Amino acid sequence: MMTKFYYTLFLLLAVQLSFAQLPPVFGEDYKDKISTSDMVKTYITPQKIIWQSDNTEQFIQNPSQLTTMGNGQVAVNDQDLFRFISTETHKPAILLDYGKEIHGGIKISMGIRPSKTPLKLRLRFGESVGEAMSDIGGEQNATNEHSLRDFIIEVPWLGTIEVGETGFRFLRVDVVEANENAPIKSIDAAFIYRDIPYLGSFESSDERLNKIWLTGAYTVHLNMQNYLWDGIKRDRLVWVGDLHPEVMTINTVFGENSIVPKSLDLARDQHPLPQWMNGISSYSMWWILIHKNWYDYHGDLDYLKEQETYMIALLDQLSTFIDKDNKEVLNGGRFLDWPTSEKPKAVHAGLQAMMVMTFEAGSQMMATLDNKKLEEKYQKTAKNLRKHQPEGNTTKQAAALMALANLVDAKKTNKDVLKQDGVQRMSTFYGYYILEAMAKAEDYDGALKVIRDYWGGMLDLGATTFWEDFDVLDVTNSGRIDTLAPPNKFDIHGDFGEYCYVGYRHSLCHGWASGPTPWLTQYVLGIHVMDGGNSIKVEPHLGDLKFAQGTFPTKFGVLTVNHVKDDNGTIKTIVEAPEGLKIIK
Repeated sequence: MMTKFYYTLFLLLAVQLSFAQLPPVFGEDYKDKISTSDMVKTYITPQKIIWQSDNTEQFIQNPSQLTTMGNGQVAVNDQDLFRFISTETHKPAILLDYGKEIHGGIKISMGIRPSKTPLKLRLRFGESVGEAMSDIGGEQNATNEHSLRDFIIEVPWLGTIEVGETGFRFLRVDVVEANENAPIKSIDAAFIYRDIPYLGSFESSDERLNKIWLTGAYTVHLNMQNYLWDGIKRDRLVWVGDLHPEVMTINTVFGENSIVPKSLDLARDQHPLPQWMNGISSYSMWWILIHKNWYDYHGDLDYLKEQETYMIALLDQLSTFIDKDNKEVLNGGRFLDWPTSEKPKAVHAGLQAMMVMTFEAGSQMMATLDNKKLEEKYQKTAKNLRKHQPEGNTTKQAAALMALANLVDAKKTNKDVLKQDGVQRMSTFYGYYILEAMAKAEDYDGALKVIRDYWGGMLDLGATTFWEDFDVLDVTNSGRIDTLAPPNKFDIHGDFGEYCYVGYRHSLCHGWASGPTPWLTQYVLGIHVMDGGNSIKVEPHLGDLKFAQGTFPTKFGVLTVNHVKDDNGTIKTIVEAPEGLKIIK
């Protein structure tokens, strides 16, 4: 086991030293990359063909050439190319699988054909097979919103075209016009991502947990584009609430990265007070809570000072939305997550808890900024807010926030609310806070089961990134996202969804769903960051795991921990810390 661990560290070091390395969820089969500033572009050959309209070789010939890696350069003497042949009655089509969800577009190269006019092809990108096979609109709600994923292009004679910028894994290509005879050299995905190493890692005796950790990391990595987005298909926006789980994942996997302050500053500058960020009062509170976490992990006092004026004005604005009974009365968009959006008692309970946590965070940051007067003021506000006890909430999401804010007993809440009905009535966004509340209740075994059942449930359906929403009740009699849905089964992507994620509009790569990644590192590896990143308290909780080991990026370098549980349940821990980092056991 130790040999395997150090071999993993060697690979991580190799990733760090390489100029542009694919994320580790990709294997050695993915190569041929070029650099474009701080982003890289890698061309990926289709991994397999899911479906084709013709298997007689009359309209589609040499399809295996598309899954054979080539050089991407057309030539006058290319032989045995993939070929589309169309007639008035048959316009051939093919469905390709690139193996992983990616962000980018498609590069198509065509050889010599009798007609020198451009070849018209219809492209349909999909995060699922069903989406790639769909038409815009209809009951399953495929869209071209935020990023085009269904459109017609023209491919030049003996030339190449590169088009598209969206999130996808699958691509359907259709010939548009009749009487075409088109030799295609390649249809490669142009994968665009940020060139950064995975400094954090997680490995345990449970391969399912290992895969979940890495999938969460990769989900956020894909969304680290020009700014930190919520999703790579849609919305491709800086939603501040979504940022919180994403930032915690970045802290855990990539360490201090400039995309976080860049995105936080964009949100601040786009929403001058009295505007709420994204029009939602809770998202302005998440902005403050993110800054607290960012300082806690990295200790950048100069950056915190840059926020002082806006932060104080925002906290003072929030304080005007507290009534005489210490109850929050926030205006604007009153929102936690979508499943609670039609439950006003849940929304109030969650917002009350967030107000408590926000003013506590504000008080602590004022202490860091040596502003004693405001430290005491905001601490008093938080104390007064605790005097109001929200009633009538029955949701796991709001209950989790109330436990984290110490408005309710965490252990009792875990037993009475969070553990009821397994992983039903969860959301991928607030699932993170449910896990946090379970950890506060010291129910680490229960939290591990939630991770395996809920996030693992997406993997069981073919996910390579985590989704905007997931309801375990939808799984019954549903097919996977990477196969054609049988006639007697539901399409897990197209047949379900509510609110903003109905049908194929549903994002299958959403950064707010990455919560298990920071959670597993913090509570299973036991890495608790303290003192602005100067100290780490190591307190592992292995549950039913035989071992857990991994790495964590700190301001001093990469920390390594290795925990092994013996037959008596005693955990032996080995820590290798970079110079300057204080370790507390």
